[in-house]
Amino acid sequence: MKIRIAMVAGETSGDLLASHLIRALRRHLPDAEFFGIGGPKMQAEGFDVRWPCELLAVHGYVDALKRYRELSGIRRALLAQIRAERPDAFIGVDAPDFNLWLEGKVRDAGIPAIHFVGPSIWAWRGGRIKRIARSVSHMLCLFPFEPELYERAGVPVSYVGHPLADEFPLEPDRAAARERLGIPLERGVVAMLPGSRQSEVRNLADIFIGTAKTLHERDPERLFLVPLATRETRQIFEEALHRNDAGGLPIRMLFGHAVEAMTAADVVLVASGTASLEAALLKRPMVITYRIGKWQYHLMKRMAYLPWVGLPNILCGETVVPELLQDEADPEHLAAAIDDWFADDARRAAVAARFSDLHRTLRQDTARRAAEAILPYLDKAGPKA
Repeated sequence: MKIRIAMVAGETSGDLLASHLIRALRRHLPDAEFFGIGGPKMQAEGFDVRWPCELLAVHGYVDALKRYRELSGIRRALLAQIRAERPDAFIGVDAPDFNLWLEGKVRDAGIPAIHFVGPSIWAWRGGRIKRIARSVSHMLCLFPFEPELYERAGVPVSYVGHPLADEFPLEPDRAAARERLGIPLERGVVAMLPGSRQSEVRNLADIFIGTAKTLHERDPERLFLVPLATRETRQIFEEALHRNDAGGLPIRMLFGHAVEAMTAADVVLVASGTASLEAALLKRPMVITYRIGKWQYHLMKRMAYLPWVGLPNILCGETVVPELLQDEADPEHLAAAIDDWFADDARRAAVAARFSDLHRTLRQDTARRAAEAILPYLDKAGPKA
């Protein structure tokens, strides 16, 4: 009797995580079958895509409300298939707003429900822990401080590390990255990452360009690398360059290549998010910034539990890199914070050492550990190879 596992992964990051997990599970269960909502990387591992994962991508509260009926219909249709086909387990990969409801229903039907990537209850909306405890058979966490929160609520939990820590080398090759980009080793380089979403780039493009102008006035030899994820975000940034009369600035825009740009850089200016963790794993000094609508910022600030928004500071438990948010996110403040990094070799070395320790803590062979935590739920399902 073959093991069958239903899965739901949201967006591109979930597709990647889930594909690695499928591969790790197949080492123990070579004949296992997987189906549900996924993407091309999961499909390449033999996953039966009933709905593509991009359907779950929503951008903000307004988009989520507009698409509620559509997403709710997909979720109920998948639940009907799961109840009819009775897989041996369900694994929800991230997408907690979609998956937790589904996991609760699946668990009520007597099917183990595992959630991979703990929702950030440590940052905001901590009340979700009660719903998680009712919905989830087992939680798989990426960060070492998370299991204690779930254990206190009676949720079976495993720390599996962060997959990016497995992917990134412990010692990034800055010289090789500069050679690939054609940048001399002695040139000062700032990587500027205004975000992957169009709304983020719209909010930060003018500020980043203003920061580059200020830094260029102080040191005309510095180069600015701006990796942009899509044609749309590149167009938004190009329009901002034109609007700010910044055609003469030494700014090089890249299609993707964010990791390469950060590896080559002396300092990174980054919008808060996963890119800040990538910069930490690349041992780069950084300045974290963000700007959103005033009402949204004040709402989220009231709901937040921690004094930091950037993952490097949250994981280190202290302010190891500056965070300049909202009204502080202006060219003068950002340029000063970047210059401070250039002026202090000892500080740059100290933060690189701190990030090396963090990298080792997060490097746990995530897919293998996640698979090992899931396998006990499949022990009674049937014979394994």
